Amino acid sequence: MLEVRDLVKVFDGFVAVGGVSLDVPRAGIAAIIGPNGAGKTTLFNLITGHLRPDRGHVKLNGRDVTGIAPHDLCRLGVGRSFQRTNIFPRLTVFENVQAAFLSHRGRGWNLFSPVERLYRDETFALLESIGLGDRGSEVAGFLSHGAQKQLELGLALALEPEILLLDEPTAGMSATETREAIRLIERIARERGLTLLFTEHDMEVVFSIAEKITVLHQGRVIADGTPAEVRRDESVRRVYLGERH
Repeated sequence: MLEVRDLVKVFDGFVAVGGVSLDVPRAGIAAIIGPNGAGKTTLFNLITGHLRPDRGHVKLNGRDVTGIAPHDLCRLGVGRSFQRTNIFPRLTVFENVQAAFLSHRGRGWNLFSPVERLYRDETFALLESIGLGDRGSEVAGFLSHGAQKQLELGLALALEPEILLLDEPTAGMSATETREAIRLIERIARERGLTLLFTEHDMEVVFSIAEKITVLHQGRVIADGTPAEVRRDESVRRVYLGERH
């Protein structure tokens, strides 16, 4: 579903991403891992149009989408979450998700429509599916960090994506929150037939759900394969896990 070929991004002579290629199969769950500074978030920003590559291309369902603006990629079925939670903190949980439905379905600019009545059933159903069904009236900014990440996932899902890119979805969570978040993400991906690509620092999380793993080091791919293949890879063990041979 997603094809990345030879992506390069250089900042003032520093090669942040140096010729990265990877594929994500339809309905697959794939992860990108690597030490801090490996280029994971820059790669995500290149894939989702927040940055333009200096070289290379990105294809979605065979269509070249290199450098297309993020809002246009949303319309093509790409959802995205960020390391820092990206919600509307002054709106209620319900209003956050309802606003995402309104925007995605082109109703956000209709000044003559009573928007509070629109997409109520869809909003309630989505909140229920992400475990926030009983918290719709709460102000989003006062939720715990874990609950805010759940809500951010709901905003992404309201855009009805085919592929979901999650940038460190469990960052800042407790161990319990992490386990719950990963179970939720995996369940929703399976139920909806979503293609999932995520970056993550928690190796237990990665190896528990990823079917395919790409390992970055200093902006370049050093390994790409199944979890078992990546575990056995000597360069990964040496560079990423710090082992010496």
